[in-house]
Amino acid sequence: MSTSQSIRSHPKWSRLVDLVRELAFIDGGSDTAFTLASGRQSRWFFDTKPVMMHPEASHLIGEMLNLRMDELGADFVGGLELGAVPLTAIAVAMSSKDSPRRGFMVRKEPKGRGGRKTNNPPGIEGSSLSAGGKIVIVEDVTTTGGSAIKAVERIHNDTNCEVIAVISIVDRQEGAVEAFSSAGIKFESIMNRSDVAEL
Repeated sequence: MSTSQSIRSHPKWSRLVDLVRELAFIDGGSDTAFTLASGRQSRWFFDTKPVMMHPEASHLIGEMLNLRMDELGADFVGGLELGAVPLTAIAVAMSSKDSPRRGFMVRKEPKGRGGRKTNNPPGIEGSSLSAGGKIVIVEDVTTTGGSAIKAVERIHNDTNCEVIAVISIVDRQEGAVEAFSSAGIKFESIMNRSDVAEL
């Protein structure tokens, strides 16, 4: 199970699961109903963009992300474009005023220019990571974890920051837990496919 107990015990966790089911989830009814971005076939499809753009759902996501990031001691939150960008904005906007969390994004392909004011390396944009700190990488939906692992590698190779966890809205339960474990990266999700899908 990739969801922490503090998230599962949140009083509105089941409401967020319902919103994801309503706004983002399609059960195609066969093992090969959908072709995912990775090229893999799946019975289940999640489009979390409507969830992240929904006022109640985004508020709940922000609460739960910040709950875990506070527990983990994260200084920064960010991830690979595109899915991580709205998640990062939600998390930053809802961080505590006492310990504001700063955000950043990692471009899939650097544009060849670094942060002129931030001293970030090319392709890492937003808040300055030059002084180091603890980072949580966020993702909207995780299948095998490949995109987030790339973001973690970029952070570790190009900055003095430490990635302390990857947190996803939904773990599709198709190999991410094992991939992150093999890479030595802590992985969590707000919910799993089995929480949403009614088999």
